[in-house]
Amino acid sequence: MIEAVWAALGGSAGELRRLTISGPERTLGSRFPVTAFGTATIGAALLAASDGDVAIDTRQAAVVLRSERYLRRAGEEPSSLFDPLSAFHRTADGWIRLHANYPWHAAAARSVLGDDPAAAIGDWEKVPLETALHEAGGVAAATRTEEEWAATEAGAAARSLPLVDRRVLGEAAPRPARRPRVLDLTRVIAGPVATRTLAVHGADVLRIDPPHLPEIPHQAWEMLPDKRSALASLPLEDLLAGADVVVTGYRPGALDRFGMAPEELAARHPGLVVVTLSAWGHRGPWAGRRGFDSLVQSACGIGLVEGDPGALPAQVLDHATGYLGAAGALLALAEQRRSGGTHHVRLALAGTASYLQRLPRTPPGAEDVDPAPYLQELGPFTIARPPGAGLRWTSVPDYGGAAPEWLP
Repeated sequence: MIEAVWAALGGSAGELRRLTISGPERTLGSRFPVTAFGTATIGAALLAASDGDVAIDTRQAAVVLRSERYLRRAGEEPSSLFDPLSAFHRTADGWIRLHANYPWHAAAARSVLGDDPAAAIGDWEKVPLETALHEAGGVAAATRTEEEWAATEAGAAARSLPLVDRRVLGEAAPRPARRPRVLDLTRVIAGPVATRTLAVHGADVLRIDPPHLPEIPHQAWEMLPDKRSALASLPLEDLLAGADVVVTGYRPGALDRFGMAPEELAARHPGLVVVTLSAWGHRGPWAGRRGFDSLVQSACGIGLVEGDPGALPAQVLDHATGYLGAAGALLALAEQRRSGGTHHVRLALAGTASYLQRLPRTPPGAEDVDPAPYLQELGPFTIARPPGAGLRWTSVPDYGGAAPEWLP
């Protein structure tokens, strides 16, 4: 598995001898090979981050691929970040999965479904409701079989996506080596996993959130270790001018009005490494749709393979895409410093799902994992340690507590 994942990133096959993978074959029970695939993406990030020998155990992988489950504050589990609407709901002809954890997405759902949305859903057919919610600014995906998804234009576009797309946007001189500065414009697991991985491996990561769209506290606490966090509005030209890497986690085109299209960034800031992560990718009729891991699983057929409907044992589309994003950023940064160019690394949850679905299926069942050896205390928090031997978080999450500027 690691050989194919590392090749998809453009890594040199000779580097694989530096990686040791140990532990049981399956520590996450699924009909898909999520243990092997998730562990491979973590291993790829470790390889990209180091010149020495690295190792990952599948037991630690099972914990870090579900890291949000293990967060505790002052010894207590934070209240659930899931809104009651963020679930599967039965429609007149099947199922639909909604995501309403952010207040603005919940408001969009209620604008379509009224004051009792859970009750109203049963009167709708799943695809018309999916469309209506999307048009209202909400987030939802009808639950399809793999065959139904394959028959759609969106499904065909997803299947055409590579696991990782690396390209050079333009010429630029090699930049001198220094501690990487990473501008983090992401939220909700995939992007934050990528940037916290860069942070624990030494980058100065500055996450920017818009003041009018606050982050859910649980997600901020779990995804901000070792980063600095500031509140600011776009555009961020001074920060971009000082950055080595920018990571965005929005729909393709969503940031274009702020001059954040990858091609525009390449023109204004040659030599920048641009990493873009999205739900549905840059191709096909769903490229402009909002989406999350749970919705991609619902739409592409994973949900119905795993249950009636069900879900993967971890949000592995998010986490795996995040580790791939970190690995891609580090490999692109190294190439930029060697040979120059403005590099773009492009990933999508739907592309990760398509890759996972093409892998051989596995029987159900997995070895139980004790998470305790893979957790650490960090201020008032208990949190999953970063993967890899000897790594630990060092700074306590502080949402919005930093100035929007680079460290000297």
